[in-house]
Amino acid sequence: MKKIGFICKRGMKEPTDLLREIAPWLGERGLRVFVETDVASVLGMEGFATEDIPRLVDLVVVLGGDGTMISAARYAAGCAAPIMGVNLGGLGFITQSNKGGIFTALERALRGDCPVEERIMLDALLFREAEETSRFTALNDIVINKGARARMIEIEAAVQGLYLTTYRADGLIISTPTGSTAYSLAAGGPILYPTLGCIVITPICPHVLTNRPLVLPDDRSIRVTLTNDIEKVYLSSDGQVGCPLKQGDVVEIRKSAHVTRILDTGLHDHFELLRTKLKWGER
Repeated sequence: MKKIGFICKRGMKEPTDLLREIAPWLGERGLRVFVETDVASVLGMEGFATEDIPRLVDLVVVLGGDGTMISAARYAAGCAAPIMGVNLGGLGFITQSNKGGIFTALERALRGDCPVEERIMLDALLFREAEETSRFTALNDIVINKGARARMIEIEAAVQGLYLTTYRADGLIISTPTGSTAYSLAAGGPILYPTLGCIVITPICPHVLTNRPLVLPDDRSIRVTLTNDIEKVYLSSDGQVGCPLKQGDVVEIRKSAHVTRILDTGLHDHFELLRTKLKWGER
């Protein structure tokens, strides 16, 4: 590794303070540091556009929380550089390190001692009147849900061209294993090991209580159609980007050609994260 890029959580002073220590430390080891333009202006360094950093470096270090990791994964889709997450936020299911372990994690990464986990991503294609109008890529989930005051929505779902059911619910979550500990979990979905090749369909507050979460192989495409006429229905990708939907819109969700490559620093294992973040075993 010769070039290390940093993507930081917006509006947070802590990442900039950390970089004041990290940048000289990396420089002493002959590495070039790439930082975002707004952070670079504070540090007196050359800056780069956030979306350009993953294609310019050998490793992307994310200073923030899961939301920042998800944004970085979107920028890094299609790039070879793996991502190393340093949790400065809340839960931190995707981040592999914390502030106190960042130098240990970097030392391991520079030695080549960190394996790379490949996490599947999802593509969502929106068709309106048979024309593709939008396309999104997600690490966590694709969600269709209604506004706070809207009535229940109806979503007809098919898997690999075979009719599944018509969901009458507040919405529908189509999740990767990485996203199984996010919105899908809150809606009653299962926890999946993050490197599995699966997709989870989880209804949000279904009218029929026997509509339960469904786990599918990741080589299946899912096609959902909004069948009722209702205002304020939205399609969102990782809760960060999206667009409104209207009656008759069709969304096709399938495994993306891109993966998110996450550097496993070895400082925490997945089961430790589950025990810690979900407080398993506590009374």
